[in-house]
Amino acid sequence: MDLTGKTAIVTGGGRDIGRSISIKLASLGAKVALNYYNSPVRAEETLATIKSNGGEAIAVKADLTKMHECQKLVTETQKAFGNEIHILVNNAGGLVARKKLSEMDLEFWNLVMELNLTSTFMMHKVTVPHMPKGSSIVNMASLAGRDGGGGGASAYGTSKGAVMTFTRAMAKELGPDGIRVNSVCPGLIGTKFHDDFTPDHVREMVANKTPLRREGHPDDVADLVAYLASDESSFLAGTNVDINGGLAFS
Repeated sequence: MDLTGKTAIVTGGGRDIGRSISIKLASLGAKVALNYYNSPVRAEETLATIKSNGGEAIAVKADLTKMHECQKLVTETQKAFGNEIHILVNNAGGLVARKKLSEMDLEFWNLVMELNLTSTFMMHKVTVPHMPKGSSIVNMASLAGRDGGGGGASAYGTSKGAVMTFTRAMAKELGPDGIRVNSVCPGLIGTKFHDDFTPDHVREMVANKTPLRREGHPDDVADLVAYLASDESSFLAGTNVDINGGLAFS
């Protein structure tokens, strides 16, 4: 795969899966604008890694629950790398907390939707006008979007299911303009997400139930995202690709 001459935006690109995606795309020749919000130190570390390997990248702080901040990310990317944006990876988002229906209020529900779904919509809105024919968008969905998620993850699972539907809709709408839209649906990947929200005994149980008998690594997801972003996947559109070691099938 060769992404030389292409510009990529990776939201939530400073740590974990986003970090791996940023480094992978840069290693294939893309100029990368990695977005962060709460992880400035990790973003700078990711930026330094890319540059030490000869890649081109910038780090842009932006709160992607706000439209003007999404626009700022695009504007800063264009200032650094030119007007055209060829790859958009919508990786920013989060679970926030595990809450059952009885524990959730509307404010919490709206926050989860803003982080995972509305931010994805807004990044499409501000980026697509600058994407030429042959561009690619990769959204981050989740196994939770297929099965509803684990305990207390109903809001998160619902938001990721909506991302999957939005991906299909955008594939139909943007395909005639030569822009492909796909998503990836990770299962259990070893990240801070699960360090914070999933007990060790649950992680061990899930890993043992997985046919490949392990958690995924962020690099596994990054390899898939790079493929979907590249011309090698030029006839893939509207797919929600599972990456979970065989734990579940669509």
